[in-house]
Amino acid sequence: MKIVTYNVNGLRQRIAQFGSLRNLLNSFDADIICLQETKLRRQEVTADLVMADGYESFFSCTRSSDKGRTGYSGVATFCRVKSAFSSDEVALPLAAEEGFTGLIGNSPTGKSELPFFLEGLLGFSNEELLGVDSEGRCIITDHGHFVLFNLYGPRAESDDTERVQFKRNFFTLLQKRWESLLDQGRKIFVVGDLNIAPQAIDRCEAGPDFENDEFRRWFRSLLLENGGQFFDVFRAKHPDRKEAYTCWPQNTGAEVFNFGTRIDHILCAGSCLHEADDLEGHNFIRCHVKECDILTQYKRCKPGSNLSAQRWKEGRSVKLEGSDHAPVYVTLHEIPNLSLHSTPPLSSRYVPVVRGLQQTLVSVLTKRRVSEQMKSCKMSGLLSDEDIVTGSTCERVKESFDNSGLSVMHTGDCDVVSSQDSETNLESNEQSGSSSLEAVGNYSVSSGSEHGKVVPVKSNRSKKKARSSQCSQLSLMSFFKKSTNVDNMVKDSCTDIQAESSQLDHHSNEASTVVDQSGSSEQYELCAGVCKDASKFTDDTKRKESSNVALLEWQRIQQLMQNSIPLCKGHKEPCIARVVKKQGPNFGRRFYVCARAEGPASNPEANCGYFKWATSKSRN
Repeated sequence: MKIVTYNVNGLRQRIAQFGSLRNLLNSFDADIICLQETKLRRQEVTADLVMADGYESFFSCTRSSDKGRTGYSGVATFCRVKSAFSSDEVALPLAAEEGFTGLIGNSPTGKSELPFFLEGLLGFSNEELLGVDSEGRCIITDHGHFVLFNLYGPRAESDDTERVQFKRNFFTLLQKRWESLLDQGRKIFVVGDLNIAPQAIDRCEAGPDFENDEFRRWFRSLLLENGGQFFDVFRAKHPDRKEAYTCWPQNTGAEVFNFGTRIDHILCAGSCLHEADDLEGHNFIRCHVKECDILTQYKRCKPGSNLSAQRWKEGRSVKLEGSDHAPVYVTLHEIPNLSLHSTPPLSSRYVPVVRGLQQTLVSVLTKRRVSEQMKSCKMSGLLSDEDIVTGSTCERVKESFDNSGLSVMHTGDCDVVSSQDSETNLESNEQSGSSSLEAVGNYSVSSGSEHGKVVPVKSNRSKKKARSSQCSQLSLMSFFKKSTNVDNMVKDSCTDIQAESSQLDHHSNEASTVVDQSGSSEQYELCAGVCKDASKFTDDTKRKESSNVALLEWQRIQQLMQNSIPLCKGHKEPCIARVVKKQGPNFGRRFYVCARAEGPASNPEANCGYFKWATSKSRN
């Protein structure tokens, strides 16, 4: 069995990169694929984003409406299975849960009881507990032999006290859930982007106080060598490997020189699955973990790639596809099958927003409308029970309208309305408000005119075409109105020209005074052509002059900008401008930095670290 964790930095972008969700998932050749930072809002989730043939999926989106948190974070777990029903595969979970507090779906009023594993935990209100799960950061799947946590840990700057407290609450409550499961004898796998690099070896050029961070200390306290119950699976397999990073700042080109950090992890806790009497020396890592490593082939900048070097030297317009993270995988062996079971209710196949709840509602309303129409026809004697059962033609309806004095245009049999046509009628009536058309079957009776007619109801596509045609006609009409004004000006000019020529020829005086109504067509066309050519020549001249002025002004601005761009001290190359996006006294302020990719200070080809505020006037 193979498990992969990958921060995709936007699921839509990765699907576009690989052509389809299925292609993306198949590229890993894994049984369980855990994705983080999907950046999907729940109301935007569609089947092509979370469902693929051969996979069962479970997702969690942000529920927070806080500014900057909508369409942010999000996790999804994909399980490759042969069948979603009556299957013995370990990849198909027995149960699934969104969040880890156990409160999602409960009322936030405080009336619901706390889950047993949170009992005795003081200092947290229900609102705070729900807030921890509101950002779509966790999906739990129970695979029988182990419970899998797919996590996207919160990121918090040291000076952002609110987010630091949120991160602290997040991991405190999470650890409480882990301890509860371990007390029950369960095995646990924790995978995902935890946004924590636990040791100095896991960070490029870590400072002397790097390991003193509270969250790094918390992470290390979980590990078996520090009295905890978890294995850091990668470090258990590669204890001394350096420069083994999984994330690189994408705006500095740090991946060119592998100047990154290891924040994507796979942790496991619990005993092995063997049932021997003497289990001394047995643990899950030794007995069931075959391999664990980083899939560096998914990096945006491949080692030795000319494209990568070009992107960060002279060709900053070169676009590099991919996430700023690399996937991490673990391969397990000796994992026995489970008893027959089916996919849990949390599966995407059962989520209404994915399967189309709105279509179902429309269908229900449509059937109700058709039923009411047929009932009305039956009560008024237009239809009998036999007509309804057999679906015969509505000849009685036709006769009834004939007797009422309305002329009927009948072009064929009036069958009982179909579901598709009913939906069209329903949509049409809702859009038009109070309409003068009363639908009967596949026909409409117009009562707004002197002679009503029964006419076929047009399809929704025809109505859309009609609406678009109407809009285009309005645009054309406005265009022709402008053209008419121009023609009138041309006619007036031509009339003046012809009037002046009529003073030289007294015999044609009467004809010239009415030249715009009954004059010579050849003379009018000649005058119109001369006037239009003159107008066109004038417009072209003005346009060229305006374009030349704009071009000169833009060249002047570029020259000023070029003169104001400083040269970095390390390479004597033009810097690039950036803008402070972090809230604070310098928010929105521009500055200049070295244009080269970020890397070790010992590498002369890497970024030299030059910095200068754009407001400085001196040039170094």
